[in-house]
Amino acid sequence: MGNFWTKLLIQFRDKQFSERKRVITFQLFKKYKDIFINTKRQFKDLILITVGIFSASFGFKGFLLTNHFIDGGATGISLLISELTEIPLYILIICVNIPFIILAYNVIGKQFAIKSAIAIAGLSFVLAKVTFPNVTNDNLLVAIFGGFFLGAGIGFAIRGSAVIDGTEVLAIFLSRKFGTTIGDIIIAINVIIFGAASYFLGVEIALYSMITYLAASKTLDFIVEGIEEYIAVTIVSSHSEEIRQMIINKMGRGVTIYSGKRGYGKRGEIKEVEILYTVITRLEVSKITTEIEKIEPTAFVVMNSVKDTKGGMIKKRALMH
Repeated sequence: MGNFWTKLLIQFRDKQFSERKRVITFQLFKKYKDIFINTKRQFKDLILITVGIFSASFGFKGFLLTNHFIDGGATGISLLISELTEIPLYILIICVNIPFIILAYNVIGKQFAIKSAIAIAGLSFVLAKVTFPNVTNDNLLVAIFGGFFLGAGIGFAIRGSAVIDGTEVLAIFLSRKFGTTIGDIIIAINVIIFGAASYFLGVEIALYSMITYLAASKTLDFIVEGIEEYIAVTIVSSHSEEIRQMIINKMGRGVTIYSGKRGYGKRGEIKEVEILYTVITRLEVSKITTEIEKIEPTAFVVMNSVKDTKGGMIKKRALMH
């Protein structure tokens, strides 16, 4: 009888050990999977930011600087001060953007502020150390293509979850504070910049600089599809509860849950499913797709542009953590 109980206890112990081993193995697998996804995302962001830095630098040194044109935003302020003083542009790029980086830390989040600081420092370094050829002295070509490469650089940096022009951060902050749109804030800032340019540099240069800004703005819109837009995200997943918790706790966003039916297969089998709907900012697209991939890589995700929102959690929570 004693042997029976001994064998039973041994079997129970082995079963408990095997179960604990499976749990530990699953936890380690999930941990390494999350590290791999995060590393892949960070590497992709680094590539985008690097491309953005060199594109913007080429726009500066290949077109704008040698022809004394400026742009809008923080880069325009830096170019204007550089034209009026003997301070090198690579120093002004950092100095002008420091307040915006501090603001980004408070308004958007630590990770975004750190990436932006690195991107701006990288832009300053490339401007100081890398030589680019002066492509042309034709004013119209300088205005258009200088704006194109500068706008592309800013756009790629934003796609990499950073900025090399802090005006968007200020616009986000002021739009929340006064209830206006981000686009209106950016226009107001640039009216002041180009007004100063016409006074100090002359009307003709100011007008060409406005063409530069329009070219940069349209290129930026093409690459980023509009920083001021919100994104509506619809998610169909078998792990809807985990994704819901992630959106609330990690993204800091509200979620609407629809009860739906999913049809699939040749016979059109119908299965009850929860459909999640949330609204995020353009800068959060990278983060939410990464977090969803961690939970369920095969989740069905649909994103649509939203011009603006009112109420809810979208304007009350930080953009990025």
